[in-house]
Amino acid sequence: MSPLFNKPKIKGTVVLMPKNVLDFNAITSVASGGVTDNAKNIFDTVTDLAGGAIDSVTSFLGRNISLQLISATQTDASGNGKLGSETYLDSHLPPLPTLGARQDAFSINFEWDAASGIPGAFYIKNFRTDEFFLVSVTLEDIPNYGTLNFVCNSWIYNFNNSGKKKRIFFVNDTYLPSATPAPLLKYRKEELEALRGDGTGKRQEYDRIYDYDLYNDLGDPDGGDPRPILGGSVIYPYPRRVRSGRERTKTDPNSEKPGPIYVPRDENFGHLKSSDFLMYGIKSLSQDVLPLLKSAIFELKVTSSEFSNFDDVRSLYEGGIKLPTDILSKISPLPALKEIFRTDGENFLQFPLPHVIQVKRSEWMTDDEFAREVIAGVNPNIIRLLQEFPPKSSLDPSLYGDQTSTITKEQLEINMGGVTVDEALGAKRLFILDYQDAFIPYLTRINSLPTSKAYATRTILFLKDDGTLKPLAIELSKPHPSGDNLGPVSKVVLPAIDGVDSTIWLLAKAHVIVNDSGYHQLMSHWLNTHAVMEPFAIATNRNLSVLHPVYKLLYPHYRDTININGLARQSLINAGGIIEQSFLPGKYSMEMSSAVYKNWVFTDQALPADLVKRGLAVEDPSAPHGLRLVIEDYPYAVDGLEIWDAIKSWVEEYVSFYYPTDVAVQQDTELQAWWKEAVEKGHADLKDKPWWPKMQTVEDLIKSCSIIIWTASALHAAVNFGQYPYGGYILNRPTLSRRFIPEPGTPEYDEMVTNYQKAYLKTITPKYETLIDLSVIEILSRHASDEIYLGQRDNPNWTTDSKALEAFKRFGSKLAEIEAKISAKNSDPSLRNRIGPVELPYTLLHRSSEEGLTFKGIPNSISI
Repeated sequence: MSPLFNKPKIKGTVVLMPKNVLDFNAITSVASGGVTDNAKNIFDTVTDLAGGAIDSVTSFLGRNISLQLISATQTDASGNGKLGSETYLDSHLPPLPTLGARQDAFSINFEWDAASGIPGAFYIKNFRTDEFFLVSVTLEDIPNYGTLNFVCNSWIYNFNNSGKKKRIFFVNDTYLPSATPAPLLKYRKEELEALRGDGTGKRQEYDRIYDYDLYNDLGDPDGGDPRPILGGSVIYPYPRRVRSGRERTKTDPNSEKPGPIYVPRDENFGHLKSSDFLMYGIKSLSQDVLPLLKSAIFELKVTSSEFSNFDDVRSLYEGGIKLPTDILSKISPLPALKEIFRTDGENFLQFPLPHVIQVKRSEWMTDDEFAREVIAGVNPNIIRLLQEFPPKSSLDPSLYGDQTSTITKEQLEINMGGVTVDEALGAKRLFILDYQDAFIPYLTRINSLPTSKAYATRTILFLKDDGTLKPLAIELSKPHPSGDNLGPVSKVVLPAIDGVDSTIWLLAKAHVIVNDSGYHQLMSHWLNTHAVMEPFAIATNRNLSVLHPVYKLLYPHYRDTININGLARQSLINAGGIIEQSFLPGKYSMEMSSAVYKNWVFTDQALPADLVKRGLAVEDPSAPHGLRLVIEDYPYAVDGLEIWDAIKSWVEEYVSFYYPTDVAVQQDTELQAWWKEAVEKGHADLKDKPWWPKMQTVEDLIKSCSIIIWTASALHAAVNFGQYPYGGYILNRPTLSRRFIPEPGTPEYDEMVTNYQKAYLKTITPKYETLIDLSVIEILSRHASDEIYLGQRDNPNWTTDSKALEAFKRFGSKLAEIEAKISAKNSDPSLRNRIGPVELPYTLLHRSSEEGLTFKGIPNSISI
């Protein structure tokens, strides 16, 4: 028989998912007009059409999808990898046990002989109208080789409607640029150029382009609600976000119009992940549900706008809020909100019981718990050692006067058990939670907002002999009524256990926590994790090929970050968004975070450096992790250092496989371009700071990658997943303060004497804003069912390098050991800061978790 009919074939299996009604964008379009009666049909529609979607897989056959192999070992006349013939899917395979939900497998057979070499990549074209999600491609019976795996995980759009650009995918091998097989060099460069784009035009849904832009889309200048553009100026520096290229506003040609947020298509996985439903829940809450709730409270007056007492607050978890059926009929149980909303005509917005009151109902009010949450709560990395007395300020005195603390030694020593301030300073037993400099420059403007009346706070804490902290004094400062430059008007409040003084002390603690809540949400959480990570994600996709070892190391730690940040700009941090509505800084929220970013230091994000900088640790080679903690029972630091060391050891081992010398780092063209762009474009406003690693040594690379992974995983987990467990009880973590502490001789003071609960509730977050806050932080504190945790990968074939796979397995084993250590520490009664009066074990840095609201779990990335 003629050799023409005997040409060898490579057998292939293509795994994909058709677009169907579960697509995130499809659901968004259903609800985009507001919550209507039709919204309740989403799940019915899914059920009705799921079978049809499965049956439709046969439509993928024929000449709808083509693949074309590219050789990694044989070249064409131009010196590029030899192309095979264009080949189409053959047949739909029976369900495979290894396939995930809704995945379908198809066979394909390529004509390919030994002379064609070993495939290293392939092109794919989609001639179908709808896009589909390409999961993986496996090639078998490759002459002189065996089997090859391609992990794809990418949306493939219609070839003609997306610029007639063929999509390319590479085998899961790992190559430095200089070690890339010569036949693949052109294709490696081609793919990076496609991801960079040309920096022009409005981005389309099908685009996969990563580029930089300013935060110029938070306000609505044409609607009379502008916000400062963040980034690109000395006044308002900021990390960059993904460029979308939307139309500019008429009022301000430098600002983009509000509207749908662009994210590169593969950052929005659509119907594939349940985390998309969580993110959609925030959007639906902001755009649809809260306006109806606001109407019900303030216009229809179906429920009081104020809590009447503490039991009234607790009713949120025991009975919810009752609304008329005509209101309920407009609010449907969307996927991400099904555990919050009930539409059975009985209750609405019945929240789960926050962890902080699950065991002890009232211990949140104690000084011990107040102090414990400073080092084991949701914002545990602000406290610092007090090294001088009285505390001073770094604010410009010509603008803000003398901001030196008015707290005296005598006031502190009342509750120090015979220890003097000087002795405590020398023994490193005094600490400070200081929000003076962060809030004073904005306080005049904040207090001019309709419902805001706040102080800037300083809190001094004392380390007791039993290892726990004790608050000694709270300083409450507000700007001078005749001008900020005259300095603050301050008063000092001391602990008290009975009478009106105990109520004043309780209110002073509330003002501290309001400062802390705002700073936590805007700086500790949003700025220091979400915002600062996006430039690294952009730079990685633009400059590091999927074949690059550092890409393979870092890519899992960017999962969903660009997507959730885009949603935040649309619903959370935008003008009039959820953060501005429910947290103290209001319309000045993002501007305040810009001021804090001025002093952000990349290298200080490493946990050891952070602890040393805050005076909470001293370098000691003989101590575990090379540090001696000043507060030995500091749960965030103790657990965090274990995680930090595990991350750094994994990175060090992995990086050493590919970079044996500093010269190898210096000569890696992609790596150098990546770092240069991350610094000079992604963090352009800080690019001239001397603290940036120069990326000239292996140690520079290890340090930088470790900080990125730590920030995206453990740091974010520590400041995010405790939000509802602690803050879901608004009495414990209020987000707004609406009045100053009443003065003697006023009706408010008299009420404070007789009814401390009413005085407290009239000071802190009211009902509507509480409902906003709780609804959002419950979603933010949840884990999706398909979350991927630190030390895990979504595909075991992420690399073909056996050494890397073995090292990664050791990393996972080490994290499992740390989990066991954390459990043991939480069972040790001598470690009182780990449990506290509320009897809530510190588990925020416990690596693994189940789905839901668990108060533990370290995802690989900032995925919510």
